[in-house]
Amino acid sequence: MVSRLDGWADRGLDPLRGLSTVDRVLYAASEAGNFSALWHVAAWLPCLVRPSREEVRRAARTSAALAIESVLVNGGVKSLFRRARPSILLVERTRRLRQPKTSSFPSGHASAAMVAAAMLSHGRGRTVSAVAYTAAGVVSLSRVHVRIHHASDVAGGLALGGVMGLLFRRLLP
Repeated sequence: MVSRLDGWADRGLDPLRGLSTVDRVLYAASEAGNFSALWHVAAWLPCLVRPSREEVRRAARTSAALAIESVLVNGGVKSLFRRARPSILLVERTRRLRQPKTSSFPSGHASAAMVAAAMLSHGRGRTVSAVAYTAAGVVSLSRVHVRIHHASDVAGGLALGGVMGLLFRRLLP
């Protein structure tokens, strides 16, 4: 059942693969999510624009949450599943990508994206929340588009990251 859903999602993205603008955006989003770089920059950038103790605390909480998420997901949860990634021999990539060596399930990019969106949007307005969650969605979708993850890996990462994000908002007030 899961593999049928993964196949359906993969075939749904096929018409977009190879389109220059789509590939450029989604490959860049996938790379920006490596090591949560995009999310750390998004957390610390407001400190440069509007330096305040509160902004520094918010950024530090976000970076701490991302560090904890990475240890738990990449160091713990992934070792429980050992799922193979989509075969890179069957695809032609339009751009170079870092090929992770960890298990495919769950997607660490997706879980980090949800943790970051939860932390970055906490106590902010609708616009910031919309931007944060949209960026999380783009990074997550990119992992299926570039065939680094199966759609179910991303779904699992989004769910796990969503729960972790809510917990971190409570634990790291």
